[in-house]
Amino acid sequence: MKTRSIIRGVGGYLPEKVLTNADLAKMVDTSDEWIVQRVGIRERHIAAEGEMTSDLAVHAARAAMAQAGVGPEDIDLIVVATTTPDYTFPAVAALVQMKLGIHHGAAFDIQAVCSGFVYAVAVVDSYLKNGLAKRALVIGAETFSRLLDWTDRSTCVLFGDGAGAAVMELVEIADGEPDRGVIASALRSDGHHWDKLYVDGGPSSTGIAGHVKMQGPEVFRHAVGKITDVVESALDQAGVTVDDLDWFVPHQANKRIIDGAGAKLGLPPEKVIVTVDRHANTSAASVPLALSVAVADGRIKRGDLVMLEAMGGGFTWGASLIRW
Repeated sequence: MKTRSIIRGVGGYLPEKVLTNADLAKMVDTSDEWIVQRVGIRERHIAAEGEMTSDLAVHAARAAMAQAGVGPEDIDLIVVATTTPDYTFPAVAALVQMKLGIHHGAAFDIQAVCSGFVYAVAVVDSYLKNGLAKRALVIGAETFSRLLDWTDRSTCVLFGDGAGAAVMELVEIADGEPDRGVIASALRSDGHHWDKLYVDGGPSSTGIAGHVKMQGPEVFRHAVGKITDVVESALDQAGVTVDDLDWFVPHQANKRIIDGAGAKLGLPPEKVIVTVDRHANTSAASVPLALSVAVADGRIKRGDLVMLEAMGGGFTWGASLIRW
C-alpha cells in the first residue's frame, strides 16, 4: 500500500476579451508575422476592467471542482500561484476561499512567477502526504496584462490573462493496483539571474506595481537547458525514460523554447501540448490552462504519464511527473 496525491479534476478560464496580433499592430510597431515567427503567439485574452485575479481563479476552481465532483465543503486547502494578486494582502487564495463560501482549512499564495503552478503542485503534494490537508485546490491565476508597458513591443506582445486549477487529493493505492498521481517533482531557482526577467516595482522598492522588464535573448539562452535539467531529474527519480512519457505539458511562453526543449529531450512534437498560440504567456496560469485543454479534448486520459514543466523569473524552474 502506498499513498499518492492524485489530480481528481482540472478546469480553466479565459477572460472574454481577445487581443489579436492585428490589434497590437495598431498600438505598437509590430506585426502578426513578426510575433508569430518569433514566439508563435496569435492572440491572448485580457481581463475586463474590474475583473481581478481572484475572479479568474474562482471560475477555474469551479470548473475543476465540477469535473472532480466535489463541493466547497470537500476542500480544506487552497494554494494559488500568482504574480498579480488583487491586493498586496490578503492572499488571492483567501479571497478565493471567501468567494467559494469556504470557512475551514488553510489558504495561501505562492510566488514563483511562471513556475508557480509546478511549484504549487509540489507544495500541495507535500502537504497532503504529511497529513496537513485531505483535498486541495491548486490554482494558477494571473492578470498579467496589468504589469505590461503597452508601449514596449518587446514585452507587451508576449503575455495574456487567465487561470487554471486542479483538485488534488490523497489516495491509497493497494499493492498491485495501477499507480496514479504525483510520482516525482524537481524544483530549482537561482536568484543571480533576477534582473533578466523582473518587474521594476513593488511595495518595498517603489510603492507601485511597476512593469515587466526582460532581457529576452538571455532568458531564451537559459531556458532550454534549465527545462531539460528538471525534466530529466524527475524522470530519473521515477526510474522512467522520456520514451515512457505520453504527454509533455510545458509552460507556454514561446513556441521556439517549447520546440527546443522537446527536441533536446527527444520528444516527438505530437506528444507536446501547445496552447501558446491562443493564450500567449499567462505566467502561473499557463501550465494548468494547457492541462485543462488537453484533458477536455480527450488527449490526456486515465493512466497516461504526463510531465509538467515551467521556467520563470527568479530564475525559477521545475517539473512534475504525474500518472493521470
